Amino acid sequence: MKKISISLIAVVLLTSCVSKKKYVALETENGQIKSELTKTKVEKEDLEAKFAEIQARVDKYNSKINSLTQDNDVKLVSVDGTVISENNKKAMRETLKKVPPAYFVNVKTLKDSMNLAVSHNLKNSIDTTTLEEDEDISINIQETVVMISISDKMLFESGSYKVSKNANAILQKLADIINSEPSIEVLVEGHTDSKSISTSKISDNWDLSVMRATSVVRKLQDDYNVAPEKLIAAGRSFYQPLADNDTKENRAINRRTRIIILPNIDKFFALMASNE
Repeated sequence: MKKISISLIAVVLLTSCVSKKKYVALETENGQIKSELTKTKVEKEDLEAKFAEIQARVDKYNSKINSLTQDNDVKLVSVDGTVISENNKKAMRETLKKVPPAYFVNVKTLKDSMNLAVSHNLKNSIDTTTLEEDEDISINIQETVVMISISDKMLFESGSYKVSKNANAILQKLADIINSEPSIEVLVEGHTDSKSISTSKISDNWDLSVMRATSVVRKLQDDYNVAPEKLIAAGRSFYQPLADNDTKENRAINRRTRIIILPNIDKFFALMASNE
């Protein structure tokens, strides 16, 4: 009887011990599951927040696109690869009505029409008659571009990039032309002859051509109130000569500053539309 009691007690103790281990294991597993669940919940909330942010950006872009497509006046169209608005396209057509029929001989595409509209407006709005052409200055209008070439002796001292006082009159006239049309940009190009130059301030012909261009740009901005965002400075050194650099006279021809007046087509048509 005593042996039986001892055996029963051993069985009970053993059973109790095994159940406790299982309980602890289950508790541990339950804790891990809860931890994973919490982590998953946090990740889900994070993903939902990111998705909401992305969706808000998409909705914003879609709203902008819809506003463009719903308003026919600002709908964008492509003209031979050039994108303009319907509003600007209408303004272009109004300008073309004022152009004499003879000018349409070589117009074959919509882009040709656009160039013709810009050119016609520039020729009517930019007065270059005050710039009298002589051997030191030449004016050429090609399609939508006005090119004014000025000899260096009208702008600079020999071998210098400093603008001389003699240039004041010509630069004033140039500024008046540039300021007369808000839709244009201006490229100032410096050109030299092939005679090499090297001083403490000027390394070579590249330096001289660029420094002369920037000197003119600064003068137009600082003294004649030309908006700096309309100005571009560039140097060509002696690599685009008008004549061979074989004589003193030819070298003088090649030493020049070229002012290239470029219409900004987007601004041009937007300006036309705003003036209607």
